[in-house]
Amino acid sequence: MKPLFRTVARRLKSAEHWLTAQLALALLSVLRRLSPDTALDFAEGTARRIGPLTSRHGVALDNLRRAYPEKQTEEIAAIASDMWANMARLAVEYVFLDKLFDFDPENAEPGRVEVQGIEIFKRVHAEKRPHIFFTAHIGNFEFLPIAAATFGLDVSSLFRPPNNPYIADYIHNTRSGAMGVLVPSRKGAALQLARILEDGGNIGVLVDQKFRRGVPTSFFNRPCLTSPLAPKLARQYDCDVYPVHCIRLPGGRFRLEVGEKLDLPRDSTGAVDVERMAQQLNDVVEQWVRANPGQWMWFHRRWDID
Repeated sequence: MKPLFRTVARRLKSAEHWLTAQLALALLSVLRRLSPDTALDFAEGTARRIGPLTSRHGVALDNLRRAYPEKQTEEIAAIASDMWANMARLAVEYVFLDKLFDFDPENAEPGRVEVQGIEIFKRVHAEKRPHIFFTAHIGNFEFLPIAAATFGLDVSSLFRPPNNPYIADYIHNTRSGAMGVLVPSRKGAALQLARILEDGGNIGVLVDQKFRRGVPTSFFNRPCLTSPLAPKLARQYDCDVYPVHCIRLPGGRFRLEVGEKLDLPRDSTGAVDVERMAQQLNDVVEQWVRANPGQWMWFHRRWDID
């Protein structure tokens, strides 16, 4: 009977995923009929009310208290509320990517999106060799490959598909149309990224997720495990590594900040030190989060090992 139970359980789970996806996509379809700002404001207001009622809100509050022991309860609650607003906006922005990203390097008038580090994108494009860009779940992190493409720079992005396969398909189709090559974070992904670098291409990776087989590091002075993928690829191909992150600005605007390449830690042989580089990436991300704490996903179980 056990195989039968497993089959029934799988079908029920699939049905649940399908129903959830239909409801989510129907809501996005309705929002698509509104102007971007109206839809985003509605999503933000709804998330600020509903987010605190979810189980993940408790995870976020616990993480925030540990990260900021000096902050008062009201401050912690305000950051958590901003986090829910940021995540809601990010979800709805998927359907408006073509309207939101209006950056034009030839236009002297500022648009909704501004880019700091234009000269870095241009330099990287001219070098014609592999590079790694890393970012984090802060602001709208989807803008990295779109901005790079503005300068003729192809960036293949590693991403983790949602557990719901129907929503995953929707997001993949939506993202791939605007962002170029997407590499799902599953078995074989590391080899695919390695081939891109070997061919002289560029990759983009998110580095602030928990990785069960990661290297021991710390983040906000708490132990955590960090993926060694980017450090291992940097070591293997000895390529430059650039930090990029996006932050939300008042008035529904964005700023994408491209930093100078990192001075990577190396071992006695001159090769990139994987564990020290993993910690270096965490330190950079922590600086970003401390500058804009309400724009990071505090409900993520980043520190499950402590």
